[in-house]
Amino acid sequence: MEKNEIILTTNAFLVEEFEANPENIKPDANLKIVLDLDSLDYIDLVVVIENNFGFKVNPEDFQSIITFQDFYDYVGTRVKQKELV
Repeated sequence: MEKNEIILTTNAFLVEEFEANPENIKPDANLKIVLDLDSLDYIDLVVVIENNFGFKVNPEDFQSIITFQDFYDYVGTRVKQKELV
């Protein structure tokens, strides 16, 4: 899966599932603030990621995800790891 495809897929489900304004989804924007995430929303986000990309997410992985770019990089890395298996 290409990087651009990951970004487009990710943005589409963030807009749909979290009712995010697409104009606010920018690589350097803060994921938690833009999506207005609380602890239950993180669980929803984990489920959506697993369903869309087919890998298991460790909740502690989110500790290092601050921006949308961090999120894209995380998904991209995990997708590549999955493809290598």
